[in-house]
Amino acid sequence: MSKTRPTGKIRDNVFTSPDVVKYMLDLSGYTPDRDLSSVNVIEPSCGEGEFVIEIIARLIRSAHVFGFNPSEAINRCLICYDIDQKNIDISINRIHSHFPEININDNIFRNEDFLIADVADTDLIIGNPPYVRHEQIALPQKELYRKLFPTFRYRADLYVAFFEKSLRSLRLGGKHCFICSNRWMKNQYGHNLRNLISSSFRLLAIVNLEKVNPFQEEVIAYPAISLIENSPTKESFQYIEVNDLNNMPLPEATALYYQMPRNGNWNETFHTASGINKLTSIEDMGFKIGIGVATGADKIFIGKDLPELIEEELLLPILTSKDIRNNRLCWSGNYIFNPFDENGKIIDLYLFPKAKAYLEAHQETLQSRYVSQKKPSHWYRTIDRIYKELVSQPKILLPDISANSLILIDNGHYYPHHNLYYITGGDVDSLKMLSAVLMSDFITSQLSQLANHMNGGYPRWQSQYIRKLRVPDIHAIAPSDSKALISSYDARNLSEINTVVNNIIA
Repeated sequence: MSKTRPTGKIRDNVFTSPDVVKYMLDLSGYTPDRDLSSVNVIEPSCGEGEFVIEIIARLIRSAHVFGFNPSEAINRCLICYDIDQKNIDISINRIHSHFPEININDNIFRNEDFLIADVADTDLIIGNPPYVRHEQIALPQKELYRKLFPTFRYRADLYVAFFEKSLRSLRLGGKHCFICSNRWMKNQYGHNLRNLISSSFRLLAIVNLEKVNPFQEEVIAYPAISLIENSPTKESFQYIEVNDLNNMPLPEATALYYQMPRNGNWNETFHTASGINKLTSIEDMGFKIGIGVATGADKIFIGKDLPELIEEELLLPILTSKDIRNNRLCWSGNYIFNPFDENGKIIDLYLFPKAKAYLEAHQETLQSRYVSQKKPSHWYRTIDRIYKELVSQPKILLPDISANSLILIDNGHYYPHHNLYYITGGDVDSLKMLSAVLMSDFITSQLSQLANHMNGGYPRWQSQYIRKLRVPDIHAIAPSDSKALISSYDARNLSEINTVVNNIIA
């Protein structure tokens, strides 16, 4: 369901499944076999009350064991924030329905933005923070949150600010437990948050949920649970991989520890292949990694009918991720209008009457884009500059999100769209060798640790992760291995590729 933050932007609320809520409370040590009468709990974004209901249920069971008044404990120890009054009303009604015998003070709910609320230090902050992408946050709120939270930098999503606010609101020994996107552990925008945790808090556990769906509906997500304590950092933390929601192990059931990093760079922490001396990076071998063109108005700049509307010399055949499916490259016939000349300067539309008439018919839409407002005279440019020579260069094509088991090569016919990453450099045989390596289990294992996955286990081929991959130097391997890599790539033989790659790195 859609909800609105004070930004005026719409966000989607995705609520956590009850079993995961119970697991998170167990993970945090909030269990009814303890005296919970004085454990203060805050939920910073309560939604429709999944966490609140389970917290109250546990308080009631704890009261039966330790003999305290559950209503008094609930009203004294529990505070729930939400910016949507409808969510609060639903939560209150659910509480009255589930626990008619309990006298709940509605003041435990605060219809406020947790990020700017006056929050007292507490023992446990737990929940599923709102997921609002950076570009969906209105500028006044961005500026305010940047002033309040040093971790809210770059293109950070809103939950990063919720992390910092929660961590700084913990008493000594207090715990923070969130389920949300795991992108903060890997992306640039999470650097300051990672540094804060490494320097000032103790990371107890990361629970990876990428292989399951911990929410009440099917969503695209990168979920993980983090458990962090306000205490001095330790040498290691526990990492838990969940493959089945019905069998979610607690830390004492797993012996997998990771070395705790001491700064904001956590790359090596999740990158087990980094210690192999024979390996290098893709760019260190002389290849270039890029991303295709962003236009800001694809429906205008890209189309199959453009040859009828625009001068041929201004058009380039373009590939999108939709052209790379089922392990095949099949061009759909789309062209892109190129507004740049050979020197990278914007063309003079008066020299191209067909293009001028076509673009002026869409002038109002094109002028409304941010890139056009920066330089109004260039209102018909694409966001990114187009380099015509890229069309003729052989290139490895990597869709941002790919269900393909094969990595495909364009021998030099097309321009890539923004949803395609590409690798250029060397001849076609070199690209085949590199493609074979990238298709190997050795690399997909690295990618699974470095990058986010969409539900279904599909990898994300993004430049920030591609650059971190450790690969065999294809220029230094034996000629027999080079020939075997090319042969196995041409044959699309994944088993043989793995055999060759394993032999190279052995």
